[in-house]
Amino acid sequence: MARILITSAIPYINGIKHLGNLVGSQLPADLYARYNRGRGNEVMFLCATDEHGTPAELAAAKANKPVDEFCAEMHGVQAEIAKGFGLSFDHFGRSSSPQNHKLTQHFAGKLAENGLIREVVEKQVYSNADGRFLPDRYIEGTCPNCGFDKARGDQCEECTKQLDPTDLIDPRSAISGSTDLEVRETKHLYLCQSTLKDQLDEWISSKHDWPILTTSIAKKWLHDGDGLRDRGITRDLDWGISVKKGDQDWPGMEGKVFYVWFDAPIEYIACAGEWAEANGKSDADWQRWWRTDKGADDVKYVQFMGKDNVPFHTLSFPATILGSGEPWKLVDHLKSFNYLNYDGGQFSTSQGRGVFMDQALEILPADYWRWWLLSHAPESSDSEFTWENFQQSVNKDLADVLGNFVSRITKFCRAKFGEAVPEGGEYGEQEQNLIAELTTRIRAYEAQMEAMEVRKSAQELRAIWVAGNEYLQSTAPWSTFKTDPAQAAAQVRMGLNLIRLYAVLSAPFIPTASASMLSAMNTLDTSWPDDVTAALNALPVGHEFSVPEVLFAKITDDQREDWQQRFSGVRD
Repeated sequence: MARILITSAIPYINGIKHLGNLVGSQLPADLYARYNRGRGNEVMFLCATDEHGTPAELAAAKANKPVDEFCAEMHGVQAEIAKGFGLSFDHFGRSSSPQNHKLTQHFAGKLAENGLIREVVEKQVYSNADGRFLPDRYIEGTCPNCGFDKARGDQCEECTKQLDPTDLIDPRSAISGSTDLEVRETKHLYLCQSTLKDQLDEWISSKHDWPILTTSIAKKWLHDGDGLRDRGITRDLDWGISVKKGDQDWPGMEGKVFYVWFDAPIEYIACAGEWAEANGKSDADWQRWWRTDKGADDVKYVQFMGKDNVPFHTLSFPATILGSGEPWKLVDHLKSFNYLNYDGGQFSTSQGRGVFMDQALEILPADYWRWWLLSHAPESSDSEFTWENFQQSVNKDLADVLGNFVSRITKFCRAKFGEAVPEGGEYGEQEQNLIAELTTRIRAYEAQMEAMEVRKSAQELRAIWVAGNEYLQSTAPWSTFKTDPAQAAAQVRMGLNLIRLYAVLSAPFIPTASASMLSAMNTLDTSWPDDVTAALNALPVGHEFSVPEVLFAKITDDQREDWQQRFSGVRD
């Protein structure tokens, strides 16, 4: 049994996330977690809300709530929506937790001990209208790299370039919109990433199985221009983790907090500590996942994220881990995704554009969204969501292929043999051919899932569903029954066992439908089909079942047109 540690990029607390956020990290991470649990592996799947920095402060101000109150409320909202999408986190934590405060300060202290933090007196934008410094997302302007006019002070959303607020062209306050800005001096701490450049380069170069997208972004930031730059890790903000060296005060840093992109990745580790506390576990129980000197040397650690998060996770966070000099687990595989676009433009939380997770659940069950998003995951390039493609894909794949198969075979069996697996006949050449095909396809499905090839995995799963439909079409038990009821019974037995098999294989993609299929088949047997022949004899003669409700109702043209119109504007 393997041990698999999985983290998905932690979402900002500043609002409900859109479908692009979902498919860029949390959903494929859940797919991989569910698959590995299904194979009998020990899994720790962690995520949290990212609650510090300017996004939290700005969102709280907009909601006219204290920032701590706003964050607590939004964590509850995001946790509930995650549950609605079937995201199977072992723990959904908070970066504002005491565990993350303590661990962030601990890392900062270790980095300082190792000479990897320096104090810098720097110039920073100050807003006279707002009476405060404007770090990161408190300042907006035009990106000097691509010309996008809504770039933020830490990163351009359009081209993903990391920025400093002073890099922006025509900067303005994100609070007031004021352009009455000036540059003043302030003192901050910098992580000496450049010192670790060669070590990071060697480490990244050793990851031969990473997506090209991941390594190309990492190498770009290592080598382009001036190469890897030291990065400021403190900010002039009220909300965040106070700057300390471990448990000691940091002279000159009074009133400052750590930069959100310093503390947020550390929350992956802290989240395990939160899990332990919430479940009455010991420190050893979570440390065995994260400390190589306490058992984590046999853990495979996999991260999932959108491409805009890659520089922080391939450079800054590993620099923190390596620079500490302590035996923390580094990521083994980083699966990154391109962007999912929306009807010719970009999904955007800040601009309220697209379909958001709560809205999606209001109009359709989660499995519709899970299947479409995963089967169209933006892996090798950006993908685009259109309502036409969504309707066509889910109607064809879920309703016509999978749902139709389940409905046809269960209703036919009930009509001719009753609601129990029928006796009679033997599996013949057609059944053996099907078993051989399914064996080949299931092994291919496993290979794609192991490789975290999300779209290819979906394609293999659909082909497995199609094979069952083709078997029904070719054997036509409704015709066989007229001349050879016993052989028709064998064909029906095969079909009913296929439903259980499909439920097991489909669970990572469509867990609710999978549970419905298992319930209809009256079984708790979720054993993986290592032996396909045995799997297709799992439901014995006489085993009772029930005809399920329609698994997937088709999306009508009227529904599609209504939703297209409803989500054509901007969310309030």
